[in-house]
Amino acid sequence: MSAYHRPPQGYALDHGQGRCRIGLLALTNDYVVERDMMSMRPDDDQVHLFVARVQFEGECDPESLAAMAGRLTAATDTILPGGRLDSVIYSCTSGTATIGADKVAQCINASRPEAACITPITAAHAAFEALGMKKIAVLTPYTDEVTATTVAALEAGGVEAVKVTCLGIEVSDDISAVTPESIRAAALFAADEGADGLFISCTDFRAAQEIEAIEAATGKPVVTANQATFWQAIHQGGYTQAIPGYGRLLRQ
Repeated sequence: MSAYHRPPQGYALDHGQGRCRIGLLALTNDYVVERDMMSMRPDDDQVHLFVARVQFEGECDPESLAAMAGRLTAATDTILPGGRLDSVIYSCTSGTATIGADKVAQCINASRPEAACITPITAAHAAFEALGMKKIAVLTPYTDEVTATTVAALEAGGVEAVKVTCLGIEVSDDISAVTPESIRAAALFAADEGADGLFISCTDFRAAQEIEAIEAATGKPVVTANQATFWQAIHQGGYTQAIPGYGRLLRQ
């Protein structure tokens, strides 16, 4: 071949993929969050997700959770370097509660100062306010110790946890293996007449697909870690259209 040819009309550029661009920091052994968020993503091609993984040792204990703090900036560096991001989600509820939401934001903004830092704890606070939830029931898959830290972080946002239910799971991989049917049954047990709604913790917990059924059974709003962070991230990126199938929060 003696020559290379270029089309005479050249080519056109646009602003790249996605009106709303979300960076997602998922744990290395999280089986659920990426699938959940891709399932919630609307079909109009306006929301795009760019994913990196944060090393996690796999034991859901305070020491392993706290160790992630030193890895957040480097992991954020790998998400679409040089490209625009509207927000970066740190996808770990108990990790945020252990490290602290302010510290998480500091680590992420060291890499991406222009992007909003979203965590399951801060997104839950925003969701509670949007849904008028002042008294909450809480369901977690964690041990009592990790649950206590998570509930304290939730209550620091101004809500009261009137009933707390936890499954007592210590090994992270076991959390993702809990069946959706078991989660629904646990959620119905966890719901409380005195609560304005239910919060289901953990991004590696297959709760998002059960939101509609739980809301129908309880008559109250359900907020989950993945649903809340996705909701806050798309709003941060300017996407405000209703998304059906994942509860009142995304429909409003």
